[in-house]
Amino acid sequence: MRTVPSWPIPPVPSVTGKRGGAIRVFDSASGQVQDTRTPDGVATLYVCGITPYDATHLGHAATYLAFDTLGRAWRDAGLEVRYAQNITDVDDPLLERAAKTGRNWQEIATSQTDLFRSDMAALRVLPPDAYVRVQDSIDETGAAIAELLEAGLAYRVSVAPDATPAATTDLGDVYYDVAAAEAASDWTMGDVSGYTAAEMEAAFLEFGGDPDREGKRGPFDPLLWRSARSGEPAFESAVGLGRPGWHIECSVIATRALGAPISVQGGGRDLRFPHHELSAAHAVSLVAGDEHATATDFARTYAHAGLIAYEGTKMSKSLGNLVLVSRLTAAGVDPMAIRLAMLSHHYRSDWEWTDEELDRAGTRLQRWRDRAAQAAAGTLAIAPERNAFVVRMRNAIADDLDTPSVIGAVDDWASSAPNDGDHDVIALVDALLGVPLIAEG
Repeated sequence: MRTVPSWPIPPVPSVTGKRGGAIRVFDSASGQVQDTRTPDGVATLYVCGITPYDATHLGHAATYLAFDTLGRAWRDAGLEVRYAQNITDVDDPLLERAAKTGRNWQEIATSQTDLFRSDMAALRVLPPDAYVRVQDSIDETGAAIAELLEAGLAYRVSVAPDATPAATTDLGDVYYDVAAAEAASDWTMGDVSGYTAAEMEAAFLEFGGDPDREGKRGPFDPLLWRSARSGEPAFESAVGLGRPGWHIECSVIATRALGAPISVQGGGRDLRFPHHELSAAHAVSLVAGDEHATATDFARTYAHAGLIAYEGTKMSKSLGNLVLVSRLTAAGVDPMAIRLAMLSHHYRSDWEWTDEELDRAGTRLQRWRDRAAQAAAGTLAIAPERNAFVVRMRNAIADDLDTPSVIGAVDDWASSAPNDGDHDVIALVDALLGVPLIAEG
């Protein structure tokens, strides 16, 4: 499995002294806020990446900022962080966009991935250590699917002779057998998402599921491998010529890049089902011979960011109600104002973007920078554990990444007189929130 370049690493200052509490985040699977500490001091994070058929909108950016905040909090707490992210550069939405526009699908994927990189760099998001395209994980994914077939946890479904587009191989598609997987482990459908049967059915259909396909054993059985079709990209693998399904690619990339269990599986709330549910299920089934495997064998914590609306509706590419990071920055908006506007909302909350949000963030950013310019100089520093602003910031970030409370602490600092602890506050604003208050360089 090959990684591709991500984007430059922004500098992250270090603030010594007593850290805040252990970093705790809300786990969707248990419904509780829980400790993310690991026994070896290494925290691993997998965040589902983009399908590069269009530009980065603020809904995407908010998700990546949420987990950038987690990575920064871990680092400030003294943990080593290993982070992986995929690029779903072979998928139906991308192929549909190529057909609609007459452009080559690979050219679209490359250009939109490059635009995403530039957006993340502008927002000072810390890049993944392993940035992996689906195209570059075909061998590993095919081998994993072959393993599931051998274990009786997957099966083939023939493609109808009159299917459009026509199959170019007679091997058929490969599906995951949910019932067999449940019988072979302690995982049960719904363990990760907590969804009811009705909620699962609706979400499965919304995200491209095919519950009524002839030949499937169960309605929620997801596609593992789509055999080659006329006019579609196809790759040779251990299970034939074709391309992987959505969920298995993340299972394979995450476990190959980070091992298992990973500390946190992250993404937007709309990925809870079916994507994170079935990614976990596939990984559980690949834990060879362990009938007691559960979803925690893939990830200890499943964390999800809220959704951003615009003009009254959830921001989404399919609806076209988008505010694009690249358009804002091209218009001269300070990327740090964009970042601060999003961080002023708790990462799990749903909220609506307005121009007023950006105006407030810009005003706040300038107030903070003005205060930083007045920072006390030439005096003895306060030990960070006795700096009330530092303590408040660290305690808030440790409490389920409570960035609004961190921002409240910085607001109070910005209203205070210059003092000996200024430089630690300024450094921590950068370290935790990713917002430098003094010009870099």
